[in-house]
Amino acid sequence: MNKILEAKDLHKTYRTGSIDLKVLKGVNLALGQGEFLAIVGASGTGKSTLLHILGLLDAPTFGEVLYRQSPLQNLPRAQQNKMRNKIFGFVFQFYHLLPEFNALENALMPLMVGSSTKKWLKEKGPLKDRGSRLLERVGLGERMTHRPGRLSGGECQRLAIARALINEPEILLCDEPTGNLDARTGQSIMQLLLEINSRGQSIIMVTHNMELAQAARRIVQLRNGRIHPL
Repeated sequence: MNKILEAKDLHKTYRTGSIDLKVLKGVNLALGQGEFLAIVGASGTGKSTLLHILGLLDAPTFGEVLYRQSPLQNLPRAQQNKMRNKIFGFVFQFYHLLPEFNALENALMPLMVGSSTKKWLKEKGPLKDRGSRLLERVGLGERMTHRPGRLSGGECQRLAIARALINEPEILLCDEPTGNLDARTGQSIMQLLLEINSRGQSIIMVTHNMELAQAARRIVQLRNGRIHPL
């Protein structure tokens, strides 16, 4: 396996008053280039915590995350932020779209935020073209000027996926991406993720839905704070 991302002996403990809650207890995991990996487990087992640590949104109590064999955890926070924006795209159960902006503007938001005003004004034409092509790719070509309030749940999640891909990340991290959708719409989102993966996109998806997880190339289970193969 050509490892692009690796977790080594990850531990995460939360302290509540005088009680230590051990969520992760030595997670070891690797993602191959172009792989679609599903992590399953019951609610409350720490799947989201693991995903947030892998994507540098949270820090482990102990252990390390490596990107192409280089450790990320000890980098200064500013450098971690740059690496996170370069490497990862995030898709969450709830879409976190901005209601006052249309679909194209929401998809472009990471580019707008990451650019200086001068750079954005200089490059906005080609960047808008990139956003338009991406919305076409996820099936929203005719909805670009619609605000989130006029989109269905499935369309909102497709838009969230487009936004996650706009910076062309190496790894897409999906946290229960179908959890807020009905079964039929959830299947359509899963088909979209499979299509994206078929073009070489590396994906990690956490879910409690085993039926959806079975479409991934590899499934592991998070149980009792550790990873178990399935």
